[in-house]
Amino acid sequence: MIELFPQEITRAFLNLISNGFYSVTKRKTENGEAGFAPAVTAATRNLGDTVEIRIRDNGTGIPVEVQEKMFNPFFTTKPAGEGTGLGLSMTHDIIVKQHGGRIDVATEPGQFTEFIIVLPRKSNVSGRDRGEA
Repeated sequence: MIELFPQEITRAFLNLISNGFYSVTKRKTENGEAGFAPAVTAATRNLGDTVEIRIRDNGTGIPVEVQEKMFNPFFTTKPAGEGTGLGLSMTHDIIVKQHGGRIDVATEPGQFTEFIIVLPRKSNVSGRDRGEA
């Protein structure tokens, strides 16, 4: 069990998964690698007082110069009309500021991206919007 804002955390996870789908689709269409099988996976792990969630894709990866800016509001690498640049910024705020967790990224350009989210089981969230999942 973990205390959280269900609608907000769902929004964060959906954004990460959607970005993963975008990345694997881009890799498949741009590179045309023989035998490439797009994959987006999610895994959880019990860390005692915290829970770890990993969302990984085998898409295009994130270049080093983008990694430094990717959580900044309005920063996007997507073509005009395909992204607002708010998804990762909002995801960061939901996980870190609202839930007291952390989000890290492991990536290798051209190979994969993995977001590692660690959330406390007990948080300082309160009110009617909090739920347990």
